[in-house]
Amino acid sequence: MSDKIKIGISIGDVNGIGLEVIMKSLAELQILDYCTPIVYGHTKVASYHRKALGMGDFVYNVISSPETANPKKVNMINCWEEDVKIDLGVANEIGGKYALASLEKATDDLVSGAIDALVTAPINKHNIQSATFNFPGHTEYLQERSGSKDVLMFLLSEDLRVGVVTGHIPLTSVAQSITKDKIMKKLVLMNESLKKDFWIEKPKIAVLGLNPHAGDSGLLGSEEEQVIIPAIQEAFDKGIICFGPYPADGFFGKGSFKQFDAVLAMYHDQGLIPFKTLAFSTGVNYTAGLKFVRTSPDHGTGYDIAGKNEADPTSFIEAIFSAIHIVKRRREQEELLKNQLRSGGKLVETAFDLKDDAN
Repeated sequence: MSDKIKIGISIGDVNGIGLEVIMKSLAELQILDYCTPIVYGHTKVASYHRKALGMGDFVYNVISSPETANPKKVNMINCWEEDVKIDLGVANEIGGKYALASLEKATDDLVSGAIDALVTAPINKHNIQSATFNFPGHTEYLQERSGSKDVLMFLLSEDLRVGVVTGHIPLTSVAQSITKDKIMKKLVLMNESLKKDFWIEKPKIAVLGLNPHAGDSGLLGSEEEQVIIPAIQEAFDKGIICFGPYPADGFFGKGSFKQFDAVLAMYHDQGLIPFKTLAFSTGVNYTAGLKFVRTSPDHGTGYDIAGKNEADPTSFIEAIFSAIHIVKRRREQEELLKNQLRSGGKLVETAFDLKDDAN
């Protein structure tokens, strides 16, 4: 049996660019040197996309479960039996139904430990809603399936990592949703992830303000003085190296983010607009705080270019390799802890001494 990392891949909306970026990513056969990919979808749907894209040479090894995956091939599990009508570029009920079928089966195997990580292709957050999926997006669904009390939407690129305090909620709800306790929880999650998943021994975190000019000493809002600064002070007192609050515009405009290992934004667009501006083609969405590893590309369903062979797979490839690296780092840390216990608690070599080997 191969000990290669098994990466499960959900196909997302069947009418979008999910299967295109998946096939383009996995067509780079060097990826099989690093993981065993298992796509959760259906061969007929894949064949339709393959024909539309002119990728006739691309083939899947059809399997019934991750245990039978061939480590030298791209594997696919059929998640339904019926034929599916594909309407490329159309947001409809069919796209949501089979995106959910793929996601549910992949998550079942992820929770059971049959696969080591999950990379999710984009869904349409509206048409996927159903009796079994009543969530704003992947993040909240996977949080429930994981049983995690809290998670962090963590956007990753080579030079920038951004997390958000509030995720998929209306802008009118942001201010009242930001509390000292919530900021503290996100800082703890971010700090732990930077150490465990990225092997940064002493992470340095920047915290953004909520209001223009970070409130301008209370002139433009009270949240900084009453909520954000006390949270930063408490986190710092507990050993989390964090600073702020910084005005978001100047912070990104001057490139101050380069001085930090990660940035905690207060709300979705405050963090994601600069992130996508700086790292759109290579960005990865990672859900920190889960009991398992999940990443995704930093783009949507791409209905406007679906089936046109125009989708860039770079972000999806980065999502696959980010998942591989995080699984490897967690495994190596677990092994180091086991060695520590076997040696009576004396650990000569720490995870941080080995971090360069994991990159």
